[in-house]
Amino acid sequence: MRIGIEAQRVFRRNKHGMDYVVLQEIIELQKIDHKNEYFVFVAPGVDRCLKDTENVHIIVIGESFYPVWEQITLPRAAKKYNLDMLHCTSNTAPIFCKIPLVLTLHDIIFLEPRDKNNKSLYQNMGWLYRRKVVPKILERCLRIITVSNFEKQNIIQKLNIPEKRMAMIYNGYNEWFKPLRDVADIYQSYIEKPGYFFFLGNTDPKKNTERTLIAYSRYLEQSTIKRKLLMADLDKTYLEGIIERNHIENIREKIVMPGYIVNSDLPYIYNSAFAFLYTSLRESFGIPLLEAMACGTPVITSNTSSMPEIGGNEAILINPENPEEITEKMLRLETDEEYYHTQKEIGLKRSNLFSWRKTAEQLLKLYETVYKELPNSNIS
Repeated sequence: MRIGIEAQRVFRRNKHGMDYVVLQEIIELQKIDHKNEYFVFVAPGVDRCLKDTENVHIIVIGESFYPVWEQITLPRAAKKYNLDMLHCTSNTAPIFCKIPLVLTLHDIIFLEPRDKNNKSLYQNMGWLYRRKVVPKILERCLRIITVSNFEKQNIIQKLNIPEKRMAMIYNGYNEWFKPLRDVADIYQSYIEKPGYFFFLGNTDPKKNTERTLIAYSRYLEQSTIKRKLLMADLDKTYLEGIIERNHIENIREKIVMPGYIVNSDLPYIYNSAFAFLYTSLRESFGIPLLEAMACGTPVITSNTSSMPEIGGNEAILINPENPEEITEKMLRLETDEEYYHTQKEIGLKRSNLFSWRKTAEQLLKLYETVYKELPNSNIS
């Protein structure tokens, strides 16, 4: 097979969830498949995190912003390589492209009502772009991959996609997310002492940052230890708005905001944290949930969308719209030592069910299945 894979943003310095997914899929495919030929299309960037191998070719194309790159630059480049299929990995794909198409549709949040309080131009433009593009490409997709059974059923129901055209492939997590002993040199670059709460909130309303900070304020009022809260990559003006709106000035001196945390430092951050708060309103999968559990860090997560599916029934599941529930679990972890250590073991055991190797193996099987269905296939 000659397989094209779109990985447009994988060379950018500050990667996000979908970038890491396709990066790890490609790395694992390079390990397990030496038979088929891959053409990986990326935009220029400073982090050259992929290298060519004998059957995997990294092709750097274009410099334009995302819509132009995807709709014009990508299909022009892909046409040169006589591909059997093109796998677009980040929710959207070229509207005009004759190559058989496989699409990873991580979620369909873009079809849900937009929160009017979201002022992020980047997020709002991405939301609008997906609303315009996805309905136009779905009929052309030979397979639509998504990352949890929750999201699969959501897509089938809301987009009326036949189940036979859907595929569910779980994400994994990197093997360096594991219990570690020597962590001080890394975490001290971000926060002075270990034993803090860690939260990856941002300005996207689905991350539930405001209610989580209200819960943290109530925790500080009741705790005798009063652990700090490490928050990554959050705008300080946005934070001040939450503090003033909710009159939770007591959190101001307890929050540490170091900015973007590089992925290679995250295992040390999880390991030195007391607990991880993953209290989103909605997630299609939730890789950070797995990463924290694999490090042996207790996780407080939500009882909505895919999080119970990924975290398991024994995870600490709360109603994310109720700050009191979040506070109660924070305090219980702090005061109930047996409960704390039980949650550590539950997370370690649960995370063993997932790996990028399993993800890549299932993806390769899907490519083979799709190829057999092509008119010119020579696989019997």
